[in-house]
Amino acid sequence: MYLRTTVVTMATVLGTYGWALLVEHEAGLHVDSVVQAVVIASALGRAQRLFDRTDRLLACVVLPCAAAAGTELSTLLQRHPDAGDAAFVLGVAAAIWVRRFGARATRAGTLVVLPLIAVLVVPAGTVPVSGHEHTAWAAVTALAAVAWGTVVTWTAQHTGLVPRPPSAKVTAAPRATRRRLPASTRMALQMAAALTAAFAIGRNVWPDHWAWVVLTAFLVCSGARSRGDVLVKGAWRTLGAAAGTVVATAVSGQFGPRSDTAVVVIFVVLAVATWLRELSYAYWAAFVTAVLSLLYDWFGQSPGDLLHTRLAGIAVGAVLGVAASWLVLPIRTGTVIRARTAAALSGLGELMEADWRDGTAVRMAQARFAYRVEQLGVVTAPLRFLAAVPTPRVLSARRHPDHFTLGSVMALRRCGDPVDDLAGAVGAAPDALTADPAVLQRRTQVAAHALTVRRAIGRRPTPPPATGAAPSEQVRTPGTAAPPIGSALAALDAIDTQLGALGELFGLSAAPTAGTTTAAAN
Repeated sequence: MYLRTTVVTMATVLGTYGWALLVEHEAGLHVDSVVQAVVIASALGRAQRLFDRTDRLLACVVLPCAAAAGTELSTLLQRHPDAGDAAFVLGVAAAIWVRRFGARATRAGTLVVLPLIAVLVVPAGTVPVSGHEHTAWAAVTALAAVAWGTVVTWTAQHTGLVPRPPSAKVTAAPRATRRRLPASTRMALQMAAALTAAFAIGRNVWPDHWAWVVLTAFLVCSGARSRGDVLVKGAWRTLGAAAGTVVATAVSGQFGPRSDTAVVVIFVVLAVATWLRELSYAYWAAFVTAVLSLLYDWFGQSPGDLLHTRLAGIAVGAVLGVAASWLVLPIRTGTVIRARTAAALSGLGELMEADWRDGTAVRMAQARFAYRVEQLGVVTAPLRFLAAVPTPRVLSARRHPDHFTLGSVMALRRCGDPVDDLAGAVGAAPDALTADPAVLQRRTQVAAHALTVRRAIGRRPTPPPATGAAPSEQVRTPGTAAPPIGSALAALDAIDTQLGALGELFGLSAAPTAGTTTAAAN
């Protein structure tokens, strides 16, 4: 699967690269326009696999405007460094802050950041300052990247090379309480603090190579979901980038400035980085840093002379990113896990409440649940890593997470196979399952149980049992029912067992009965 998505991403990158070369030659642009196009295409090729039609239309508007702004920002950074640094910090922080308005705004903010980060990739002073006439070409190239990426992704999805994204409801982000700032606001302030410090230190300590500090601080702080996440990401980023820099330094000396062979090697390394990114962030950090080292060598900067400077800049940037995420309105890992666990349970509830005679609705709910469990796994990955690292006994109490953090993802992952079995049984006999009273009763109980666990996660009190009588139908055991019905009952029982285990983690003592369904729903 990873290899297939890599093929789609690299097809997007190479097509955009060809267009950017043509525009550079015909319009008399500089090589920084080509670098910007490749950076945009490499990130866009991976992100737009989850885009729907509205997202693609939004990208056609947002990304060209952002690319034009990035070109102007590059000029501003060289002519007026202080103003350029401030504009960069504000632009990136604003792109993160808009996530509070929901999933669509989050994707738009991601697109805005791509051209801004491309500014940091080209070594300072290696390209003449561009005039305003190049701004329009940057927008055209970005639009071409979106169009070409859409064609490649659409073709890959309709030929079965990669799966189509699960449909999801696009809703506004939940409002924060008066006592708590939204996570997006906290992350924006953390990023602003990290970038401001990175610019200040980079400009004064390494005036010709400040971008390494800023880029590392951005990568460590970007997408940091919690304190644990940013700590692990900072460590992997530092170790991976250091390894990639050392290896690239040893290899890049074999190529001369403006070498075509170096360009081929850069694209090969970028493809490997894209392929291995899903396995570990360390691989991505190592290979992308190697790409940057090779790119600097292509521009004629000796990699051997800059090795210590790059390693020092990477280390300082990583420390700044981690420090900002831990000290500036930090986001507790447990809070994020509670939110992601509740979201996964919401997806499970959607499956129970869907019209089982609508196969599309069932498959969509199944896919949404699987996706949200996967996202929960991403959040808990740093905790699993930290739990496996030996630490002194005096630090163990602070290292180990709360009791529910790792158990929640295990319980929900154990629901994966039963959910698939249930969806398969529904697809095989939707009318029989919808009409069977035993399945209906068990389905209602599981839905009520999931809702009760969600209330416990949100620290909301469990409602009192309803006064109405419980359904009188006798629930049959799976072995005495017809095959589809038996499979559905077995799957519902397995899901309910895991909900019980999950409820215990959050302080519930027993599963709700069928009589509590009405009260729990209110």
